Amino acid sequence: MVTAITDGVKVSVETIYQPEYSNPANEHFMFAYRVEIANLSDYAVQLLRRQWFIFDSNSSRREVEGEGVVGLQPIIQPGETHVYVSGCNLKTDMGSMKGKYLMKRTMDDLEFDVDIPEFSLVAPYKLN
Repeated sequence: MVTAITDGVKVSVETIYQPEYSNPANEHFMFAYRVEIANLSDYAVQLLRRQWFIFDSNSSRREVEGEGVVGLQPIIQPGETHVYVSGCNLKTDMGSMKGKYLMKRTMDDLEFDVDIPEFSLVAPYKLN
């Protein structure tokens, strides 16, 4: 698991290779990732947008941007945590992702970026 804290918002990510949804012969490798966003600050925050940078080990790079996460724009109260699971497909059995969330403090509508730490996406057989 990797973790980063930005302006009182802690983002932790863990990944799982999904062989049942992968097809290596067709360069399709599926990974799930679980994100935990903990609000360590003294004010409520809302997650407005996400921006991901996705890297395959063949040097290809993709960018994905959009509103919220898995269809939600959660408001996270001080001391609370929001958890979600999503997925990513790669053309190789190794890669990585990183990104940022656009957050807003609900008390004054101040927007700020929160770092999503870079994490590896690796099929388990590559670790031997």
